[in-house]
Amino acid sequence: MSTLKEKKLFLLDMDGTIYLDNDLFDGTLDLLAYIKKIGGKYMFLTNNSSKSVDKYIEKLARLGIESSADDFLTSTDATILYLKAHPHKKIYAFGTTSFKEQLRGASLPITDKLEDDIDCICMGFDSELTFKKLEDTCILLGRGVDYIATNPDWVCPTWYGYVPDCGSVSEILFRATRRRPKFIGKPEPDMALLAIEKTGFTKEETVLIGDRLYTDIACGMRAGISTIFVLSGEGTMADLEASKEKPEFVYENVRKIYEDIRK
Repeated sequence: MSTLKEKKLFLLDMDGTIYLDNDLFDGTLDLLAYIKKIGGKYMFLTNNSSKSVDKYIEKLARLGIESSADDFLTSTDATILYLKAHPHKKIYAFGTTSFKEQLRGASLPITDKLEDDIDCICMGFDSELTFKKLEDTCILLGRGVDYIATNPDWVCPTWYGYVPDCGSVSEILFRATRRRPKFIGKPEPDMALLAIEKTGFTKEETVLIGDRLYTDIACGMRAGISTIFVLSGEGTMADLEASKEKPEFVYENVRKIYEDIRK
């Protein structure tokens, strides 16, 4: 079993791990400062596809964290890479305005209207969901178009509890159409492996920290790296006991991680 003292690259989930809505968790700034002090690197890996990296940079700045585009990998980034490797004539973008802008900015042929030549649906976490989008998607899935989704998360945490995320909406569509999407983000290992490739650290020097067993911890396990499960977000000890995904470390929150790593 490895120790946290060996780790140099810290892959951090965001919602439920380092903050909740607009509240930064105690210990986050201390942990980030420690990583910099030891000459390490942290990257933020999020399945939340509703915001662009620019929006995340602005949000973290409001919370007191300076960051740049190089500090982030999102499920939208991974989805764009997939769509470029698997070209389509026209893609129906099911998501927020920001999500559509990201796909359009990557020069992908997207539309948000029901059109005859659409051959792919790309769905993200949609905080601007309408029934029209659900109806359009049902029609397109009935035509047999390809079906891609950024992430399988059931819920997104908020200050008052949870709201349906991409996985929940895809389940609604499955009940209506009997079709499920190909999910791109965590738990697939691509985001973690891409972070390792970009930074030059080894797998042995890398640890992924997250609050979801079925996405964060599963991603790290599939990538062959150490994982830390925090109990500050969606996941609970009861979930851990029932899960086949077993993290290498379990902590109450990032404050506890920092305190342990400093011993």
